[in-house]
Amino acid sequence: MSELTDLYQELILDHNRSPRNFRRLEPCDRKAEGHNPLCGDRVTVFVNLRDGQVTEATFQGAGCAISTASASLMTESVKGKTAPEAQALFQRMHALLTAQPEHAAAAAEGLGKLAVFSGVSEFPMRVKCASLAWHTFAAALAGALETVKTEEASS
Repeated sequence: MSELTDLYQELILDHNRSPRNFRRLEPCDRKAEGHNPLCGDRVTVFVNLRDGQVTEATFQGAGCAISTASASLMTESVKGKTAPEAQALFQRMHALLTAQPEHAAAAAEGLGKLAVFSGVSEFPMRVKCASLAWHTFAAALAGALETVKTEEASS
């Protein structure tokens, strides 16, 4: 196994074992729930905005290591971004997670720690795990009230 692969695996395991921002945020400006019916992953994302900027993002839920690590890294990555910047980051992550494997490295450029998910596109069932928190975050930003389901979010 390459050193880079080992590092990526360790980053995912670290964020799964000790997820950052794993807590209910009360009060919160926006909140959305997400569910992956195929594997049972569930997440609730809480967001506070001030002057159009994400000042706080947290999550709660239960899921596999990839789902939990993705939610943890997502909450770290969106803090301090304006809503349009956070939405653009969501779009970049969606592109990364759904890229053809030969294009994943290019899609990962400039994503920092989030590049850890560049290999996920090779495993279609894991794309839904890694993208659940991101789609749920996007729904929270949009003020959506319905539960996000990966069957609808993956397209």
